[in-house]
Amino acid sequence: MPRLIAAILRHGEYQQLADTPSAHQPFPLTESGFRQARAAAAPLLETCDARGWHLHPVIDSSNLLRGWQTARDLADTLAELSGQRFEVEGHDALAERGLGSAANLSVARIEDIVEADPRFPPLPANWKSDSHFRLPLQGAESLIDAGARVAAHMRRRMEEMAARVDRDTVRLFVGHGAAFRHAAYHLGAMALDDVGRFSMYHARPIYLLAGDAGTPWRQVAGEWKLRSSSADRSVLPD
Repeated sequence: MPRLIAAILRHGEYQQLADTPSAHQPFPLTESGFRQARAAAAPLLETCDARGWHLHPVIDSSNLLRGWQTARDLADTLAELSGQRFEVEGHDALAERGLGSAANLSVARIEDIVEADPRFPPLPANWKSDSHFRLPLQGAESLIDAGARVAAHMRRRMEEMAARVDRDTVRLFVGHGAAFRHAAYHLGAMALDDVGRFSMYHARPIYLLAGDAGTPWRQVAGEWKLRSSSADRSVLPD
C-alpha cells in the first residue's frame, strides 16, 4: 500500500507590524522571504528522490499573502528544476490562529480593550502563547482551535489523495508555524509539551507520514527549530 507523506512548510519571512500578535496581517514576503521560498525547491526534490517519493503536483496553501507567495514561488522553481507542472490551491483552512475582532491591533490595545469591557476578567500574562487560551472577543480562536482546523484539512486532503495514487506520495502544505505545530499535536506527531519548545524554520519542510484511521501520524524527515529562550515563545505572528 502506498505511503502518504504530508510536507508542512512555513512561509518565508514577511513584512509585519511590530508588537502585533495577529497572524492575519495582509503583508507580502520580504526579499529574503522570496529567496527562502525559491531555495526550498531543490532540497525538497532531493529528499523525494532519495526516498523514492513522488511529489504531488498540487500544493495546498494558506490564502494569507505570505503563504500564497511562498507557495507560488516554490511551485515555479519546482517546475523549473523538474520540468513538471505544479499548481497552487489556496485554502482558508490553512490560516494561522485568528484573533477575530482584535485582528491587527497591538498587544497593548488588545489588553486595554479587554480590561475596559466589564464582561471579561483581565488577560493572563501568557495569553499570546497559551495553547488553550482564546480571547473573549468575537471570532477569536485559540492556538489549539487553529491546529484542529489545519489538521482536519490535512486529513481530508490526504484521504482524497489516497484513492488516486499508486506509489509513495508527498503532498505539500504551505502555511504557518504555530498552526502547523498544533496540527501536528492533533495528528499525534508532536507532544503538546513540545509545541511550545519548538518553532519552524522559514521554508524548510517537516515530513509527516500519515497514519491510517485512528493511527497517529509520525515525523519521518525534516527538523524543528528549537526555541532558544522563553523570550522566543511570545508567539508573534507565524
